[in-house]
Amino acid sequence: MIEKNGVVLVLSGPSGAGKSSLINKISDDIGDFYFSISTTTREMRDGEEEGVHYHFVSKEEFAKDIEDDHFLEHAIVHGNYYGTSLKPVKKALSEGKLVIFDIDVQGNTAVNNRLGDITTSVFITPPSLSELKKRLVNRSTDSEEVIDRRIKMAKREIQRITEYDYIVVNNDLDLAADVLRQIAITARLKIPHDVINDFVQKWEDI
Repeated sequence: MIEKNGVVLVLSGPSGAGKSSLINKISDDIGDFYFSISTTTREMRDGEEEGVHYHFVSKEEFAKDIEDDHFLEHAIVHGNYYGTSLKPVKKALSEGKLVIFDIDVQGNTAVNNRLGDITTSVFITPPSLSELKKRLVNRSTDSEEVIDRRIKMAKREIQRITEYDYIVVNNDLDLAADVLRQIAITARLKIPHDVINDFVQKWEDI
């Protein structure tokens, strides 16, 4: 019997594709999971909680983690550091959890470079660019300028869709959730290369 290990599920796709809605739909059906949260050095705002909205750390701690190669990716925005720390990810993996990332195509590459043997990637998209624009306009949360930026980004990201293991077209939320649920359950069956090698060595021990 091969021991159960933590695995990674990467979700990418344009803003407006419905990633958050799909995660909420399947969260009760996919077992114990950890949703990767960014780490930042900015001050906590009213209503925010540590470990829910962000992991809040000092600039000194963030800089030390950069030095120790504990970040998947990081950047400075308006004078504050933001990044994806590998420390909570590794902890969740050691506990056998499904680690979910909601990241862009560059982030997908970074995850695969570090954790490719246990990563399943999914690109979530509306059925067309016109449908995406319609959703962005209808939700009335972004200016026309921001919507235009999101559309341009979506056009660039769709060109890299072949880098993903699965594509989920979110035209019907319930149907898309059914597909994503099955992918998440299947993703848990992935086995790290070192565990496979260990199994082979034991199997050959006569």
